Amino acid sequence: MKKDIDVASRHITQAGGNVFADLGFSAVEAQALHADSQSKIAHTLALKEQLMTEIGLWIIHQNLRQSDAAKVLQVSRPRVSDVVNKKTDKFTLDALILMLRLAGKQVKLVVE
Repeated sequence: MKKDIDVASRHITQAGGNVFADLGFSAVEAQALHADSQSKIAHTLALKEQLMTEIGLWIIHQNLRQSDAAKVLQVSRPRVSDVVNKKTDKFTLDALILMLRLAGKQVKLVVE
C-alpha cells in the first residue's frame, strides 16, 4: 500500500533548486554552498568515469567478453555492462577501485 507524501508538513526542494536557500541560508551563502557541493559532485563523477574507463580498457586489452570479465571482477555481467556504459550512479568509488584491484591494476590515491 503506497501512502502519499504529506506535503503540507514537508518542504521539497525541486530538482535543480538550491537546498541551502531552502534551509534558510542567506542568498550569498546558499549560492556559495551550492556551488561548492556541485563542484564536489562533478569531481566525484569525473573520478568514477576515469575508473570506469580503465576497467573498460582492461576488458578490451584482455580481449574479454563481459561475462568473462564479470567472473574476474566478481560481479554480474549486467554490472560489467553498467561499468562499460559509465552508469556512474550505480557505483561507489570503493566498488570501482575493488574491481580494478581484482583486474590486477594498482590504484593510487593522491591527496594534495
